[in-house]
Amino acid sequence: MSAIDDLVEAVRAKLPRRPTGDELPDLLNRGALVVDIRPAALRERDGELPGAVVIDRNQLEWRLDPTSDFRIAEASGPDQEIVVVCDEGYASTLAAETLQRIGLHRATDMAGGFQSWKQLRLG
Repeated sequence: MSAIDDLVEAVRAKLPRRPTGDELPDLLNRGALVVDIRPAALRERDGELPGAVVIDRNQLEWRLDPTSDFRIAEASGPDQEIVVVCDEGYASTLAAETLQRIGLHRATDMAGGFQSWKQLRLG
């Protein structure tokens, strides 16, 4: 296993439960903030994730930190359920861990990322 694979595995062991793509409607219905961090090129290629807020990865912490002057209106506080989504569920794991480190203790990511959600839709 590579060092990055070890890191991702260790981070996932500490995150809250990672929901799957089929849980997206339930997440949105219960008020979770679903955040799509995929680059614009991937969103253009594969489409948007319904109900998700798009935030570039390099701005994520500033936009979600409830103490930041640059936070988005949807960022309500440290108890908010946040689910980060990337393309395949790797970068989002590391992003969720960073959100945890700034006090967003319910931050996690979607297992399998956008591609797993897309596969569910295609059947």
